[in-house]
Amino acid sequence: MKTWQKILGGTAAAAAVSAVSVLGGAAVVYQAATKSFSRNRLKTKKRAIAENTADDNAWYLRHDPAEWTQTSLDGLILRASLVEAEKPTKRVAILAHGLGHAREQMIPFARVFHNWGYATLMPDARAHGDSEGHTIGYGWPDRLDYTGWINQVVAKYGDDCEIVLMGISMGAATVMATAGEDLPHNVKAVIADSGYASVLAEARYRIRHKYHLPTYPIVPIADQYSRLAEGYRLSDGNIANQLRHTHLPLLLIQGANDQTVPVENLDVLYRAAAGPKEKYRDPSAAHIATRATDPVKYDQLVEDFLKKYVD
Repeated sequence: MKTWQKILGGTAAAAAVSAVSVLGGAAVVYQAATKSFSRNRLKTKKRAIAENTADDNAWYLRHDPAEWTQTSLDGLILRASLVEAEKPTKRVAILAHGLGHAREQMIPFARVFHNWGYATLMPDARAHGDSEGHTIGYGWPDRLDYTGWINQVVAKYGDDCEIVLMGISMGAATVMATAGEDLPHNVKAVIADSGYASVLAEARYRIRHKYHLPTYPIVPIADQYSRLAEGYRLSDGNIANQLRHTHLPLLLIQGANDQTVPVENLDVLYRAAAGPKEKYRDPSAAHIATRATDPVKYDQLVEDFLKKYVD
């Protein structure tokens, strides 16, 4: 009897150690994927600037961008840059950067919109750049931040202004998630480059391909960590479902060689979109590289789309 008690006791102890190891491993992965502190935020800014051309960065500084701020619903101070148009305008583009970057990543896009006569607002996402926050939202809590930016734009430019939302990667998920909220009539169109259809599905993909770890039980545990720590689950971030709740015109763009967001996301999002929609899959581009592959074609694609919906 004592032998069996020892065996059962040893088995229980081993199971307890295994459970603790799994929970600890999931916590480590969750922290690595979602947490960003001051040093990390500084890195996102430096990375975004370094990836631009010197000419684009100089253009941005020459236009003396104005600093905007807002306090998020959960008390974070968020920051953005506004580049005014050359002439008075009612057209404003709000541009959302990708994961691990900052507002400066959108300078090349801002320059194009500026040439089209738009004012451009470039926010730093929560936990990125100069915005506060220690938890990366992957576009889900960010959608409520963007409704705040939209309201500020309407307050400044008037009830007859026209707003375009554009984002890349995480920023694409952000603007699509925003589109599913109750927005003012001023928002006219959404452009999403290399966005994902689900925060949870993207988490599974990244854990497999970046960390080379099994998704079960890590992802379900991380989902619960998020619920306890932040008040929302990763599974709440159903970007495709947000598109079912909006009739805003949507342009989807993705490269067929995207190794960061599985390319099938393009079709999932396209099928989900309830409003007017277009999609373009570049046959060779990598993640958020469609414009770099052919800037003239890319800009013309975006301009032709917007002409249908923005005066």
